[in-house]
Amino acid sequence: MTEFEGIVPALGRALDKRGYSELTQVQRAVLELEPKGADALVSAQTGSGKTVAFGLALAPSLLGGQDRFGPAGAPLGLAVAPTRELALQVKRELDWLYAETGAVVASCVGGMDIRTERRALERGAHIIVGTPGRLCDHIRRHALDMTNLRAVVLDEADEMLDLGFREDLEFILDAAPAERRTLMFSATVSRTIANLAKNYQRDAVRISTAAEQKQHVDIDYRGFLVAAQERENAIINVLRFYEAKNALVFCNTRATVNHLTARFNNRGFSVVALSGELSQNERTHALQAMRDGRARVCVATDVAARGIDLPNLELVIHADLPTNAETLLHRSGRTGRAGRKGVSALIVPQNGRRRAERLLRDAKIAVAWGNPPSADDVLQRDDERLMADPNLSEPLQDSEAEFVRALLAQHGAEQLAAAFVRLHRGRQSAPEDLSEVNVHDGGQPSGQREERKPRREDFSESAWFSLSVGRKQNAEPRWLIPLLCRAGGITKREIGSIKMQQDETFVELDANSADRFLAAIGPQATLENNIRLKRLDGMPEFTSQPYAKKHEGSHAGKGFRKDDRPGGYDKPAGKRKFADKPQGKSHDKPYAKPAESREAGAPGGKPWAKDAKPWAKKDKKAGKPKFAKPAGAGKKKPARKPQD
Repeated sequence: MTEFEGIVPALGRALDKRGYSELTQVQRAVLELEPKGADALVSAQTGSGKTVAFGLALAPSLLGGQDRFGPAGAPLGLAVAPTRELALQVKRELDWLYAETGAVVASCVGGMDIRTERRALERGAHIIVGTPGRLCDHIRRHALDMTNLRAVVLDEADEMLDLGFREDLEFILDAAPAERRTLMFSATVSRTIANLAKNYQRDAVRISTAAEQKQHVDIDYRGFLVAAQERENAIINVLRFYEAKNALVFCNTRATVNHLTARFNNRGFSVVALSGELSQNERTHALQAMRDGRARVCVATDVAARGIDLPNLELVIHADLPTNAETLLHRSGRTGRAGRKGVSALIVPQNGRRRAERLLRDAKIAVAWGNPPSADDVLQRDDERLMADPNLSEPLQDSEAEFVRALLAQHGAEQLAAAFVRLHRGRQSAPEDLSEVNVHDGGQPSGQREERKPRREDFSESAWFSLSVGRKQNAEPRWLIPLLCRAGGITKREIGSIKMQQDETFVELDANSADRFLAAIGPQATLENNIRLKRLDGMPEFTSQPYAKKHEGSHAGKGFRKDDRPGGYDKPAGKRKFADKPQGKSHDKPYAKPAESREAGAPGGKPWAKDAKPWAKKDKKAGKPKFAKPAGAGKKKPARKPQD
C-alpha cells in the first residue's frame, strides 16, 4: 500500500485502490497549504488533477478530525461547476474518493428532474455538486439549506464568469455562512477572478503551478493548412491517419456539428454529437457511448470544451478555429491528461493562417505547419498498423489448428494473406485526395503565386463570338464566364470584353485561344442550356438598346457599369421621361407638364399634374383629355372634365 503523507487515511486508501502511486503538482500544492485550512486561489492547467486536489483539501474541514461522516443532513460542502458535464464528472470523482468515509454526494444540475433533486436534498447529503443556475433555484425555494456549510469550491471559475454566472455566484456565496472556507480553481487568473476572490475570500493564498507557465507537455500540437473547400476531407484524413480510440472534433456552431456528424456517419465512422440543443439524457448517452467504445468520434461545440473526461481521448481536432487562446487551451486540454499523450490538430484554411498564428502566439504554443495526411499517407499508416496487428503474433490455439490447416490446404498461404488484407482494409473508410498547399509561402497552393501574372490591358489580337442569349434572357457575365471556361477549356484571363445586347451577347477572346476554344466546344457549337455560339468576322457593331448601359471601359467579368457614362441609362431621347423638363418654380413637381403643352382650359396657376390623375388618357377623337380610373380602382364615377 502506498503511503500518502498529509492525507486523511480513508482518502489515502481510495487513492491506492485507484492506482495512484504519486500525487500531481497541484495536489501536492493544496496539501502543503500554509496556514492549514486557509482560503486559496489556485491556477493550474486543465487535466492536472484539480478535482482530486480540492477533494483532498476539503476532507479535513468536512470530516472535522473524524474518519467517517455521520448521518446525512444539511450539506457540509458545496462544489460549483460551469457545465452539466463537469458537475457530473466532479460528482463521479468525489464518489470514489470519499467512498470509505460514508459520504453522500448529490448533484443539482440544469437539465435534470428538479423534483428528484429536491427529494435527494430532503433525505440529506454531505456534499453537493451543482451548476450555478440550478443551485440558485434550490436556494430560492428553500430546498437547499446552507446553514451548516463549511467549505465552498468554485471549479473553473474563469469559465463561469465568461458564461455570465457572476450574479449567480455572488448570490450563492452571499447565502453561505461567513465563516466558511472558499477555494477557487481556475486555469487563468484574470482581473475579474482576482476581484471575486478579494470580495469573497479571506487572506487567500495564491497557488500557481508550473503547468500555468507552459502548455501541457503531453499534447502534440499540429497545424494543417488546407484549401478552404477541402476542410471536411482533411478532417476525415486526420481521423483515419491517427485512428485514435477516442477523438473529439470541435465546431463553433450547432449547424456545423449536425453537418459533420451526418458526413462522418456516411463515411462509416462511429460518431456521436454533443451540443447545447441536446437534452441532458442525450448528452449523457453520447458520452457513455464514447467511454464504452460504441463510438469513437464525438463532434461537439464549446459547451463540451470543459468537463469532459474521456480516459482514451487521444485526438482533438479543431474543425473551426476557437475564438480566443483560452478556448484553444481548454479544448486541447481534453487530451494529454494524467500523463497520457495526445494530439491537438488545427485544421486551418489558407486565408485563416494569420488568425491561427495570433491564437497560437497568445496561447504561447509553437506549431510546425504542414499539409494534412494525404491518401497515400493514410494507406501507408494502415499497412503499418496491419503489420503490427496482435493477431499476427499470437500463438495458434488448439481449437483453431484443424481449421487453419484446412484453409491452407484449400487456398494456400498467399491467398489467405490476401483475404486478411482485404478484410482489414474493407473495414476502413477510404481516405480523401487533397490538394497540396505550400506552407512556406503564406499558405497558397503550390505554384499558385508563380502562375499569377500582371493584369493585362488589352489583347494584341482578339476574336469575337456571338451567344444566343441577351438581356431579355437575363444573361449576366457572372454565370456566362464560368460557362465559357467549362465548355471551352479556357481561363477567365483569356476572356476580354463582354458586350450585352437585348437578344444576344458578344464575347471577346484572345485570338491565340480561339481555335482551342472552338475545338473543345465541337462542331455543334452549342453550350449548356442550348445556348448557340457563332464566330464573327471582325468586331461586331453594337446597337443602343433601351436601358442598355455603355460598354466603353468595360472589363472582363465586370459587365457594364452605370458609372461608365455620364448620362445614366442610354434610352432613346424621344422616350426619356422629363428629359426636357423646364426648370422653374412652378414646374418643380414630379409630374409637372410644360406650359406650352397644356390644354387650353387647364388651370394656369397650378401644375397640370397635381389636378390630373397619373392615369389620365387623352381622347384623340374629341380632342379633349378624358380622365378615367383603371378597372378595379374603386367605385366608378362619371368621366371628369376640366373646369373652364
